[in-house]
Amino acid sequence: DLGAGKSYLGFVLYDLILGPAGHGRVVGVETRADLIEASRALALESDFDRMEFVASPIAETVLPGGRADMVTALHACDTATDDAIRFALRHEAKTIALVPCCQAEVAQLLKGGNGPLRQLWRHPIQRREFGAHVTNVIRGLVLEAHGYMVRVTELTGLEHSLKNELILAERHQRSNAQAKAELERLIDQLGVRPALLDTMT
Repeated sequence: DLGAGKSYLGFVLYDLILGPAGHGRVVGVETRADLIEASRALALESDFDRMEFVASPIAETVLPGGRADMVTALHACDTATDDAIRFALRHEAKTIALVPCCQAEVAQLLKGGNGPLRQLWRHPIQRREFGAHVTNVIRGLVLEAHGYMVRVTELTGLEHSLKNELILAERHQRSNAQAKAELERLIDQLGVRPALLDTMT
């Protein structure tokens, strides 16, 4: 569980799935030491002995054994969601569940762009919304290019959260040349290359 915050998601997964199953563990990754300590105390109090917490940036975290069955990131802000994707790829995750939060990188890259589609993002509010949408489209295509079957849906209703786009990915093959070609075509049309595309080299 990356960018775990107070580890709500990790505790729910343990309580409902891993605890009753009697096997598996949850690793929460978070940079803020106070949240790590609070989560450790709650896990101890709850007898959730297969939960552990790592104080580290996502980009610098490597699990023992280098593998993860499932990677989650709930509202990891801006490029932290991209760090979660890189982490999942490094750890050969079978399943990925991401709910992105604020996203600024692509909107900044679009600023001042002169491509043929520039009218779609000429105004700042449109650039922010369009950039967020494009960011998640790119994320989906990156995962597909790496062999994942991707489904994008709502996490919850808009009355609960405006940040509710859920990206679900399940590994089916090692790579997908068609998805990679679609991704490159999109990038050429937009004229932007977010840092996440470094995973394609």
